[in-house]
This record gives sequence, C-alpha cells and structure tokens, in this order.
Amino acid sequence: MILDKIINKKIERYQSELLQKYCDEVESMYRKMRGWRHDYHNHIQALQASMAAGKYDDVNRYLSDLNDDLTTVDTVVKTGRVMVDAILNGKMNIAAQNSIPVNAKAKIPEGTPVSDIDLCVIIGNLLDNAIEENLRLPEESRFIRVYIGRKSTQFYLLVTNAAGKRRAKSGSRFESQKGSDHGFGLSRVGSTVKKYGGLFSADSEDGGFTAELLIPLLEDRESENRG
Repeated sequence: MILDKIINKKIERYQSELLQKYCDEVESMYRKMRGWRHDYHNHIQALQASMAAGKYDDVNRYLSDLNDDLTTVDTVVKTGRVMVDAILNGKMNIAAQNSIPVNAKAKIPEGTPVSDIDLCVIIGNLLDNAIEENLRLPEESRFIRVYIGRKSTQFYLLVTNAAGKRRAKSGSRFESQKGSDHGFGLSRVGSTVKKYGGLFSADSEDGGFTAELLIPLLEDRESENRG
C-alpha cells in the first residue's frame, strides 16, 4: 500500500514535469514560427534587391536557406486535434534537429474518446522514448515510424523506432536505462489506455522497439450498450 502511494506520487510528478516540458517545446516551436513571419517582409526585400541586381545565384541560395529554415518550424502533420498537432509536430521537430528521420501518418478518427491531454501524454511519452533510444545509435541507424488512425472499430496508435540491445523487463515494466526516477513513461501510457478500456503492448528486441495500443471508439461502445 505504501509502495503503491510512492509509485503513484512519482508518476504524478513525472506527468506534471512532462506536461510542462511539452508546453515549453510547443511554445519554442511557435516562437520560431512567429519569428519567421515577422521576418517575412525582410526576406522579400532581400530577394527583390538580388533579382534587380541580376544576382540569380544569390537568390537561389537564399531561397534554399529559407526552405531549410521553414522546414524546421512548419506543421507537417495534421491529426484533426490542434493540441495533438502541436505536440506531435514539436516532437518531430526535435527528432529532425537530432538527425532522426520520422515517417508519420496520423489522423484521429471520429469517436475517439481520449482527451487531448491524455493523447498528448501518450504520444509525448512514446516519442520521448523513441527519440532517447535513437540518440544512443549512430545517425545512419536512426528512424521513427508513427501511425495513428482507425483499425476496425478501434482507435489505433503504433510507434516503432530504432533501438540498441533488447531491453529486459521487470514485471510489466521495461528496465530503465536512465535511473530510478525514469521508466514511468510506458507505465503512464499503459494506465492511461486502461482508463479508456483499451489495450497497450510494448515489445523490445535487438535493433527495435514497438509500442502499440487499441482503444474502443465511442460509436462501438454505444452499439454494444444498445445490444
């Protein structure tokens, strides 16, 4: 009983710190976007001056630099929920800055019962874990794949990432590589999924880590109740 309370307090503290971290990351991304828009007219004037002077090579280089800069702040995935878009794209931006290629396809289906905050906790935890695993590997071995969508009558989320050696399990929890105050991320995801009557599984093997979850859609629950 006492041990459960200690663990719950650690999880609550971890979640609080995690949400603050996500807010800081999203705010950082939005600051970059606002800064780029603020400089927009200066970019146009610089391009017009180079064009008028016939410096077309300079224009091409300038446009290339602008494209690279915009890529780091552009929202590339739209899930249908603004808060989730911010977290997901913020994490993808961090991955890109660390030379981790991300292949993401995400659309939250209608009838998904999970709140925005819980979705952010789930996605944030899984992508934090994926990024941390990748950072231990050489750049040429890194990757993250994300799929969010509908699978039959279920909300479905899958995250697969490159990893090192297979991680051992202690009970239902994977042993952390970061110390006693860490390792609660996957546990937090599992408890959140359970709250919505869903199923969560995670599998570690040499070279890769996979996290997968299914949560019944509201329309499916309603049909079951009518039956």
